[in-house]
Amino acid sequence: MPAKYFRTNGHLLVCQGPNCQARGSALLHRALWNHLERASLAYYKRGGTLRLTESGCLGACSYGPALCVYRADPAGAGLEEAWYAAVDFPLAARVAQAVHDGAPLPAEHRYGPGDGTQR
Repeated sequence: MPAKYFRTNGHLLVCQGPNCQARGSALLHRALWNHLERASLAYYKRGGTLRLTESGCLGACSYGPALCVYRADPAGAGLEEAWYAAVDFPLAARVAQAVHDGAPLPAEHRYGPGDGTQR
């Protein structure tokens, strides 16, 4: 029997490194997981398109919890990524909804690629 394929719009990764865990990333992951299920945004729900994974360190150790998002660029220019620090549940839920809807990602708490700063 072949593996079942679930279409996805994006993948959210919540850091579970020790510093992020000390700042509540395990609770954030659980709350976001529950939200994706209740709102039918999880990839395995009818109409859902999001994957959620616990990850290792995302590099914002002093500013956790950290969240990373990968999705197909709505403009069709490949893969878009966004990195967030000091993420709380309301921000995580807005990011998830934006990824699901193909809408612009929230700007607050972004760092790294696409955060608008010059390096």
